[in-house]
Amino acid sequence: MNRHATAVWKGTLTEGSGTLDTQSGAFAQQPYSFKGRFQDEAGKSGTNPEELIAAAHAGCFAMQLSHFLAENGTPAEELKAEAVVTYGPADGGGFEITESALNLTGKVPGIDEAKFRELADKAKSGCPVSKALGAIKVSLDAKLA
Repeated sequence: MNRHATAVWKGTLTEGSGTLDTQSGAFAQQPYSFKGRFQDEAGKSGTNPEELIAAAHAGCFAMQLSHFLAENGTPAEELKAEAVVTYGPADGGGFEITESALNLTGKVPGIDEAKFRELADKAKSGCPVSKALGAIKVSLDAKLA
């Protein structure tokens, strides 16, 4: 299976801007820019690559965990997964992503904290986006609501 997204960029890095489109149509012509990546654009909505990676990681992780919980006979009522992607200056210039920190709260009847954390850790390691992020630290803080 393949999925795709398209980025169109016009202009220089700091003064230019672009749009992002997804195959599914979940968003089309979504604006993004250098300024929007690092500072508020006075009300202009936009996104950035790091935010999209965070959304992909949180979504993939939650789906993977829901599968493991169902297999365990303890399906979740709700999983709230947040991924915080950290990026900053890289040695030698430019920028780099250094971590994706997963913060999870789950409402899961019939499971104890230890088993919940075990399955959450398994999902952290097993979700395809975590695997794709293998070059960076992926951390997890999981708790039951």
